[in-house]
Amino acid sequence: MSDSSQSSEVPEPAATANSGAVGVIGLDLRGETPAPKKQVYSWALWDWATQPFNTVILTFIFTALYLTTEAFLPAEIAGLDAKDPIREAAEADLASGLGLGSTIAGIAILLIAPVLGQRADAAGRQKLWLGIGTGALIACMFGLWFVEPTPTPTLFWLGVALISAGSVFGEIAAVNSNAMLIGIANPKTVGRISGLGWGFGYIGGILALVLVVIFYMFDWFGLPDDAGLPFRIIAVACAIWAIVFSIPIFLNVPEPSLGRPERKVGFFASYGLLVKDVVGLYRNPDTRQTFWFLLSSAVFRDGLGGVFAFGAVIASQVFDFGFLDLVIFGIAANLIAGVSTIIAGRYDDRFGPKRIILLSLAAMVIAGLAVFFLVDAGTVVFWIGGLVLCAFVGPAQAASRSFLARITPAGREGEIFGLYATTGRAASWMASGAWTLLIVLSGSTSYGILGIVLVLVAGFLLLLPVKATQRG
Repeated sequence: MSDSSQSSEVPEPAATANSGAVGVIGLDLRGETPAPKKQVYSWALWDWATQPFNTVILTFIFTALYLTTEAFLPAEIAGLDAKDPIREAAEADLASGLGLGSTIAGIAILLIAPVLGQRADAAGRQKLWLGIGTGALIACMFGLWFVEPTPTPTLFWLGVALISAGSVFGEIAAVNSNAMLIGIANPKTVGRISGLGWGFGYIGGILALVLVVIFYMFDWFGLPDDAGLPFRIIAVACAIWAIVFSIPIFLNVPEPSLGRPERKVGFFASYGLLVKDVVGLYRNPDTRQTFWFLLSSAVFRDGLGGVFAFGAVIASQVFDFGFLDLVIFGIAANLIAGVSTIIAGRYDDRFGPKRIILLSLAAMVIAGLAVFFLVDAGTVVFWIGGLVLCAFVGPAQAASRSFLARITPAGREGEIFGLYATTGRAASWMASGAWTLLIVLSGSTSYGILGIVLVLVAGFLLLLPVKATQRG
């Protein structure tokens, strides 16, 4: 970072070798002292608390089995055969509408995430913004109660708006949760702690999906299934889940820094400071690798997000997965993702995050291409290819967070992870845009698979020349 942005309260050692970060690295402040386990597990539980939004609502249940189905089609189209071209085109329109909402959410995160992270750093109030983001995400989940089936587009777009807004608020919260990682990790443990958080999230997603299966197997416990009632109840249950399991992080995990008063500026002036910092990243030879990592990770993380955002829609519309098929797949996918992520966190600390990311992306490209080109071979292709994809999504996500934590200077945690979120969302139009464009051009949801794969390839190529840090 530029020297002018460093805190006057910490010494200015030489640049960390090959890291692209000047000054005291936030992880170095803890030294060799491990954080109390209570803090580590309380931090990891936040991923557990919010994962049902991604797993149950965004990926496997609410969007795939409710919002993008015949429940929101006109009666004359919903009554057609599932393979009728008119009905397939109408369902593809719903899928592309969901993609449009994701794109708009990405633009919103692009505009606000880094500035809010920067201001949280200046005030030392990461937990406050974590609470605001988490609370607003919970409110969006509660709001899905009002999304009832309708042949008119009004409530469909309400559902898209609430899910998209939830993505925005969830990202704002995640910026500050990621920043708090630096307060409980050191260079020798950051990989495994980051992996633990992602792993807890996936395992929490498994338990949430298991509860949905029980709900379904007992015939919704006698509840009527008209008006989308089971799905709306599931959304409310996810909100309650998030309330209960997000409490420990607020009680037990400290702020990563005490704040940087010299960087307190007005809201709109924060954008000018942001631009200055980004330009400084690129111009300073010592920080240029950080700039290129933020850019490359923006692309490949958007591809990773696309896998979960649209994977269940592919399973439902392309491979004809029913409710139980999709939920069982979701449980298997999250189990594999959770276990592989926790294991990969240890290899991250041993071999470095860049190797983990590149290996994961390569495996996902191969699996995605296999699903696309073998689509006519039936559901076994999606079972194999989809589970391979899920086995590598988590390790890539956790290693990416670990990579950035290793090069983040003390006192700039929220800002750097805000830039991380923003650069990710600056490219977020890529996966959702490629998904939407290829579906519109082809008239087939299956071509959305190819759009996601192309984004993963682009991210892989951009990461190749980025130098890894000395510690990874």
